[in-house]
Amino acid sequence: MEFLIALVAFVAMEPITYAVHRWVMHGPGWGWHRSHHRRRTGWLERNDWYPVVFALGVGGLLVVGFNVSGWGWLVPVGIGVTAYGAVYAAVHDGFIHRRLPLGRRRPRALVALEDAHRMHHRFNGEPYGMLVPVVPATLRARAERAGDQSVSGSVPSQVPTEA
Repeated sequence: MEFLIALVAFVAMEPITYAVHRWVMHGPGWGWHRSHHRRRTGWLERNDWYPVVFALGVGGLLVVGFNVSGWGWLVPVGIGVTAYGAVYAAVHDGFIHRRLPLGRRRPRALVALEDAHRMHHRFNGEPYGMLVPVVPATLRARAERAGDQSVSGSVPSQVPTEA
């Protein structure tokens, strides 16, 4: 049962991540997230505070789950959320933004995620999801019409304000 709870928590994190990315990071939390949409000037950026805050929240869930009778189900939830965070960090920060030394292999499935994320950076809008990004057909057509370099090139230093 614990494995199932952890798996459900892992899967549930994609729509939660989408919502937080769209309505918090690209809303009132833009002050931190803006640094992620600009060319990085150092190893850390203000956006890196988000995983710290999220980890503190998950740590709180684990403390309650381990220490409060009847709340043990929060432990596998915390494990599932942590597993999602680890995969997210490896794919997003490690592979897409090359912040971790993962080698030169470029698996096709991850390149598709990279292309979707570069469209997000280029147009400052959809797709907001990370492991299952849904790229609207209109956005893909817009990128193709523009001969968009962001789909196969580098992240631009400035992101247009239109969505």
